[in-house]
Amino acid sequence: MEQTRNAENLWRVWVDNHRRIVSFHEEEGCQLMEFRSRELFLSCVEQYTGKQYRYQ
Repeated sequence: MEQTRNAENLWRVWVDNHRRIVSFHEEEGCQLMEFRSRELFLSCVEQYTGKQYRYQ
């Protein structure tokens, strides 16, 4: 049960700083970022939006 609850509270993005892309699915050549807090995840997404990264 604990593992299921922890998996539900995990948000992931893959970031490619060279191509300026944030992906919500695994992408080759991108750095994985994991968040256990929804607030931190949304803050990260907001920061990349401010830097004009593309999303896929």
